[in-house]
Amino acid sequence: MQRKRSDVPADYAALLAELKERIAGARLKAALAVNSELILLYWQIGHDILRRQRDEGWGAKVIDRLAADLRRAFPEMTGLSSRNLKYMRAFSEAYPNREFVQQLVAQMPWGHIVVLLSAVKKPDEREWYMRQTIENGWSRNVLVHQIDSGLYRRQGKALTNFKRTLPASQSDLAQQIVKDPYTFEFLSLSADMQERDLERGLLEHLRLFILELGKGFAFVGSQYHLEVGGQDYYLDLLFYHLRLRCFVVFELKIEQFKPEFAGKMNFYLSAVDDQLKHADVQPSIGVILCKGRNAVIVEYALRDTSKPMGVAAYRLTSAPALPAKLRRELPTTDDLAGEFGLLTTARLRMDIEHALRELLEQRGVTVAPGLAIASMIGMLEELKLMPEAEEFAASVRVLASPVRGQSAGAIQQTCSTAQRLLAELQKLIRDFPGREKV
Repeated sequence: MQRKRSDVPADYAALLAELKERIAGARLKAALAVNSELILLYWQIGHDILRRQRDEGWGAKVIDRLAADLRRAFPEMTGLSSRNLKYMRAFSEAYPNREFVQQLVAQMPWGHIVVLLSAVKKPDEREWYMRQTIENGWSRNVLVHQIDSGLYRRQGKALTNFKRTLPASQSDLAQQIVKDPYTFEFLSLSADMQERDLERGLLEHLRLFILELGKGFAFVGSQYHLEVGGQDYYLDLLFYHLRLRCFVVFELKIEQFKPEFAGKMNFYLSAVDDQLKHADVQPSIGVILCKGRNAVIVEYALRDTSKPMGVAAYRLTSAPALPAKLRRELPTTDDLAGEFGLLTTARLRMDIEHALRELLEQRGVTVAPGLAIASMIGMLEELKLMPEAEEFAASVRVLASPVRGQSAGAIQQTCSTAQRLLAELQKLIRDFPGREKV
């Protein structure tokens, strides 16, 4: 007779979960052990080839024959190609110390080691990438990206006042989490972007942004609202760092660093420490991301600030400038406005429609499906909630019309007005008495 589900012992689920965790752990340990043995085998093969090349004058043709004979002997085994044997020789030549290979290098898959041997020539830099790969669990693609972006040369290079404003136990780690410059190559933004465009682009690519920030960053919010002295303030980006156990405030600037940026950040950090920080959380850190910065000006600006902060530049692309001839043959911003302006205005229109509907329903107004934006603006005007309704309504009419044939300047002006409308709506939603403050 089959046992019914109800006849399962009460502690069965707990035992099952424990066994699954134990089996998964054992499989992981076995996989790591197999990988370690494979890496040591490859090192030994490379060591033997290297020694015979040195002592007996083996040439490249001998390696080719050796690869063919090994593949015939072990047809089921991959990784015995002539090319791979040459990598094994280079591997053994780069790391002659077997103990070092066993303790560090063997913790990585062979594909990662090949990437490092091919792309990174300096031993100390290669070892740094090895340790970061093991600590952060980078895939091979992530490792390639970090090497291509020059992470080794950027890590910990931001100008900061951490040594003066943080305890010694925190300052070194805090310095290591900030870079200079940050690389936002995953963004497609024009030279005349606004700060809101940069913020929106980073949020739309949040996974890649956090990858660029590094291990330990947990996203808290964008335009994070703080009320100080009865006035509203909004932090561009707020994170919590798990290892430092502190909040990290990012301010985005699309211009060169100015001394007043440090004063504003100092104010924000005081507010965050007062309103968000618990007793067991460390002092908050600020990072000002600018288009560029002058080291002397930054040093003067941070010299007497009481809060820990750093200043770093960012770059949107590391690609070299296009030749003049090619630039002349490419379309201009105005040429492209008719194509890409449609995407911008459509996104704004959707955001505005969503905010209008939420705001009206928040006030108890039933909004029929498919109701036009202009009609919803009129309803807000009747409720005395919509300042400058006529200007905004005109902007919405332009958003709804075809953008082809309009100049880039006209589209930008329309989008600017629409963005102001969206900001007004979002503020009204946040300030509604029945809505819990973020």
